[in-house]
Amino acid sequence: MTRTLSLPEARRVAIAAQGLNRPRPSVVTLRQVTRTVERLGVLQIDSVNVLARAHLLPLFARLGPYDTALVDRATGRAPRRVVEAWAHEASYVPVTTYRLVAGTRRRWAGMDPDVLEARHPGLQRAVRDIVAERGPMTSREVEAYVDARHAQRAEEGWGWRWSAAKVALETLFDAGTLTAARRNAQFERVYDLAERVLPPHVRDLPPPAPDDAVRELVRISARAHGVGTLRCLADYFRLGQRVTRRAVDELVEEGELLPVRVTGWDRPAWLHAGARVPRRTTARALLAPFDPLVFERRRLLELFGMHYRIGIYTPAHLRTHGYYVLPFLLGEHLVARVDLKHDRDAARLRVRSAFAEEPGPDEQARATWPAPDVVVRALAAELATMASWLGAGAVVVDDDARGDLARPLRAELDRVAAGALTMV
Repeated sequence: MTRTLSLPEARRVAIAAQGLNRPRPSVVTLRQVTRTVERLGVLQIDSVNVLARAHLLPLFARLGPYDTALVDRATGRAPRRVVEAWAHEASYVPVTTYRLVAGTRRRWAGMDPDVLEARHPGLQRAVRDIVAERGPMTSREVEAYVDARHAQRAEEGWGWRWSAAKVALETLFDAGTLTAARRNAQFERVYDLAERVLPPHVRDLPPPAPDDAVRELVRISARAHGVGTLRCLADYFRLGQRVTRRAVDELVEEGELLPVRVTGWDRPAWLHAGARVPRRTTARALLAPFDPLVFERRRLLELFGMHYRIGIYTPAHLRTHGYYVLPFLLGEHLVARVDLKHDRDAARLRVRSAFAEEPGPDEQARATWPAPDVVVRALAAELATMASWLGAGAVVVDDDARGDLARPLRAELDRVAAGALTMV
């Protein structure tokens, strides 16, 4: 008989699977950082830095304040524990996952290696040889060593207007010939031969069969979801639904996935056999737009009742909640969303909008929804923790901040600040 999960149970399973319900450590170590990446399976990379780099924020949500140099150590020094690959998008993955995502590389127009070879004969070999001879290099550094016509920015074609040399680098990156030795201070990828970056226990393994790789990626996805649909499990590593379904069936047969029904969902779902179903959760976290819990927007809507779109890709006049909007998780509910900016010049964490959410999609959610004053106090506390981690001296709500929580949040921050001054 197929097990049925209530919507609150499914929410708590998802939160626990993502490690968001665990007490934050008082001191964060390199081991804890790498274990968190292993639990999540993937950390998406994005260049937007209005608050902090995208891959740093999910770690903060789970670990609390930590030294971001630990991420640089994990990704940029031997023996590497985490490496960059094309997974969900450009991502950091555990080093053991690197060989599994070879079949999930980009297939963008203009990045076909055969087409590139026809247009620029010998360029891929030349770029590979330059990196092999000179060591880790950025695309700008590689462009300085190739023929001038290969280094010119493209006037048309793919949206980033890459040069032919940059396309060659990215094509070799997708093929696994090159990978990122690190990211530099400007967050540029620094390329090197994969054989020089990967540790021997990964580098020397034979490539997995495609079906085996997909099955392992679905296994990782299922563990990170706790409970999910076919679409959820496929989206985590951008897999096709047909191959994902085949892997799901195999994992069901092996007893690692259990078919379940989730109340209110109109499609099949699967529960990871090792997933916990907590009776309650005390989670408190600001979730970045690229946090794995919010990757799949339909799942977010069905689990938490939040219709969420990232504002950075929306024209300003069409944004409903702001530019860089973070949902706020409290207990098992997404109770608010805030548009944040780290004002580095003024050393302030700015709140540009703050909106309360309506109670979730089910009756039990309404019964357990925290009171407005509880939400405001918890949100103020989490913002203060984030500000301290960012090196911002204070949290300020902009004078023209939008949203029904802007005024009470400002009052709470003022109250806390006044109390701190009184204590001093």
